Amino acid sequence: MNFDETDKKLLQYLQEDCKQTTKELSYKLTLSVTAVYERIKKLENSGVISKYVALVDKTKIDRKFLILCHVKLTQHKKEYVMQFEKEVMNLEEVTECFHVSGDYDYILKIYLKDMDDYRNFMLTKLTTLQHIASTHSSFTISEVKNTTTIIL
Repeated sequence: MNFDETDKKLLQYLQEDCKQTTKELSYKLTLSVTAVYERIKKLENSGVISKYVALVDKTKIDRKFLILCHVKLTQHKKEYVMQFEKEVMNLEEVTECFHVSGDYDYILKIYLKDMDDYRNFMLTKLTTLQHIASTHSSFTISEVKNTTTIIL
């Protein structure tokens, strides 16, 4: 899909705050309310905008301990990969999972309360998944940058 400068600005404004009204957006973009509405509908219908969400402050819900866990599977058989991916989808502590190249097969992004919580997660959930050969965990010291905005 081709985006003109107005589409790009509109997407940026929506990524910054999707609760802005079409009237507010029309003022910023110097377009009519109807034109803004139609552009948003076009972006939604084409799948460019897939959904709207509320971003939660992890410190306010006591989930500020961020772990990046690298997982290596025992083998790269299709059934092992498919089973691992199916099982990891059911781990509510895992917010993101990436199939990657390199020394490990997956990187999991996990938010928990603290180290004790992570130990419990490892012992009762993650290590119970089949076909895991090894894991390597990194614990964040501080968050330097965290954005959901993608610039076109």
